[in-house]
Amino acid sequence: MEINFYKYQGAGNDFVLIDNRENAINSLDKEQVALLCDRRFGIGGDGLMLLENEQGYDFKMVYYNADGAEGSMCGNGGRCIVAFAKRLGVINDTTKFLATDGVHHAKISENGEWVSLQMIDVEEINKDGDAFVLNTGSPHYVKTAVDLAVKDVYNEGRAIRNNATYKQQGINVNFVEKEGEGYFVRTFERGVENETYACGTGVTAVALAMAKKNGEFGTISTPIRVLGGDLNIRFDHDGEKFSNIFLEGPAKLVFEGEIVL
Repeated sequence: MEINFYKYQGAGNDFVLIDNRENAINSLDKEQVALLCDRRFGIGGDGLMLLENEQGYDFKMVYYNADGAEGSMCGNGGRCIVAFAKRLGVINDTTKFLATDGVHHAKISENGEWVSLQMIDVEEINKDGDAFVLNTGSPHYVKTAVDLAVKDVYNEGRAIRNNATYKQQGINVNFVEKEGEGYFVRTFERGVENETYACGTGVTAVALAMAKKNGEFGTISTPIRVLGGDLNIRFDHDGEKFSNIFLEGPAKLVFEGEIVL
């Protein structure tokens, strides 16, 4: 079967997107997804998404990790699929869509390349030693670091992701270093099993964890630099709960094409 696909990236976090509103694809097995995401034998991407119809919503986001397994929420993927929906004419400048972790609202710029995506509220942040552990749609481990630019993120992140505590379910591992008014973040992602250029739920987790660490309350805006560019996270923190959380950044079409599946 020949399918049309679109390649998008959000701060270097790249995805294969497919318009599946006609249900042309009624099942994708793990091997097919992994092949499409393969950078040598397929299209290449950190994940794959299907845009599907869903009653009561503008669309439904179905997300697969690069290893082929159906994944939890992907923040940059969410921003990219919003840009994709605008390109397809499914939405204009605002949207309400359904993802694996629930309902999301988003707003997109007129040129379709800057997306502000509302994330789920967060009430619980735990500690693992000096690291923070929380779920922002996907589970995250957040640890402060020094000299992050030269840190061995792959091996250190991989060791944490595969330790006795996290091996079975997996966890995304974020290292964070203070930088100007914001932070520099590098992330080892489960499902990709490697460092990625950006992780949307990851930088969201970092912003919330740092606010908790620093005792910050009120309405907060946190700029974060990742390997693939710049993102911003804004949210409200009343001391008990993080709400009105928005992940903001670029979402751009790279290319489109056809491939035989």
